[in-house]
Amino acid sequence: MLATITWVADRGIELGPLFIRYYQVFFFLGFFLGYQWMKKVFIKEGVDLKILDALLSTMVVATVLGARFGHVFFYDWGYYREHVAEIFMPWKGGLASHGAAIAIVIAMLWFGRKYLKPIGKTPLWMLDRVVITVALAGAFIRLGNFTNSEIYGQPQNSAVETVFVRPITDYIERYFERDVAAVDYAATGNYLETDSLRLPEYELRFTPTETASLDQVQSMVELYLEPLVNRQNADNRHLYLPQDQLVQEKDGYFVLTAYGIPRAPSQLYEALAYALIYVLLLWLFALGAAAREGQIFGAFLVLVFGFRFVVEFVKANQKDFEAGMDLNMGQWLSIPLVVAGMYLWIRSARKKAEA
Repeated sequence: MLATITWVADRGIELGPLFIRYYQVFFFLGFFLGYQWMKKVFIKEGVDLKILDALLSTMVVATVLGARFGHVFFYDWGYYREHVAEIFMPWKGGLASHGAAIAIVIAMLWFGRKYLKPIGKTPLWMLDRVVITVALAGAFIRLGNFTNSEIYGQPQNSAVETVFVRPITDYIERYFERDVAAVDYAATGNYLETDSLRLPEYELRFTPTETASLDQVQSMVELYLEPLVNRQNADNRHLYLPQDQLVQEKDGYFVLTAYGIPRAPSQLYEALAYALIYVLLLWLFALGAAAREGQIFGAFLVLVFGFRFVVEFVKANQKDFEAGMDLNMGQWLSIPLVVAGMYLWIRSARKKAEA
């Protein structure tokens, strides 16, 4: 088994008064690189680049609104129907890729009527090209999810097991800045054997502030930190703290023993899969598959959401209501998209045979 990955990196970087999340950088990269590829396609196929500019703005709006509404209505409507104003605050809550996929299709139908019909093109013509860039963007977005310590996998031991301790660090830095100046996790190389997992052992190190005392940090651990991390449900738990242990002073730190909850880095699995799908769709495009309208779009739906259905088996539930479901919400939403993709692929193949 390889060493456990301990993900404790910051979620972004500070540039003057701004805090730029890595997720935002990856999101931008996905759209930027996709735009550059589409620009080459438009030039090669003799399509006015003004249409591409309109496409970019349409895609951004459709992606953000669709992903947001997808999260609201598919995953958390019980909350948002009581907090309607927060629906339009995407930084509060989350986004759902299925919602983005549906919104992009709807947007392309509108886009086709306004911009493509006058030049003799159809929405499927555009979707066959757009989804290639969407696959690339999906890979970047999942890398962003990894840096955000979100949409991770279930607890499991593996060669790439990852402990996401950033949420714990954020909690300590937010609520105990008076006593703790910094937090560090030093792997000891030891493990705690349980019935189902090997938990990597850490020396949890608190750098105390000038006014902090050992007793204050001990109280923080006993009253707040230990109950928080040990009572979280399995989908949100990242650390285990043995009860009734005393905080020790060592080399200028206040230290105690902690055990990480190793998880499958499912974000990286998805990022790799979507990158490979991007390459495959590019290959299909180079072979001339775009001449059979709907074939590349159909392949995208089958491959992306087929993989999404499979990878959900190793992902932690996004919401508590999914705990009692045989298939989670992501899997149920993937099924009709895979079926639609199969229909489009078969339809395009039949048209080729008839021709």
